[in-house]
Amino acid sequence: MSDSAIVLIGRILLAVIFIFSGFGKLADPAGTAGYFGSIGLPAASLLAWVVGIIELAGGLAILVGLKTRMAAYVLAAFTLASAFVAHFNFADQMQLIQFLKNLAITGGFLALAARGAGTISLDGRRA
Repeated sequence: MSDSAIVLIGRILLAVIFIFSGFGKLADPAGTAGYFGSIGLPAASLLAWVVGIIELAGGLAILVGLKTRMAAYVLAAFTLASAFVAHFNFADQMQLIQFLKNLAITGGFLALAARGAGTISLDGRRA
């Protein structure tokens, strides 16, 4: 299997969680805002929309390989921030696992940002 095919599989696996999560947040912004408010985030209604858009648009960009390095850096920062904001309760083992998952995903995005999308991508076609 070629390097670009492996990078494509990695992009798909990284993107799918953000596409589904972003779509879910945008489909139920009130529910998302309620959760955000429950963990003490300000402007929860606006934040629900912003987070949903970042996740969906970033996930789609990673999936198709468009502006991949920039999208990977944005999603790496977003994922790291959400680890510290929403999953920093280490007394709760599920939150610890979510925190560690976010760290692993951040690492994947940083590797993708360093490597680029490969030739099987919109970025690769433009090069």
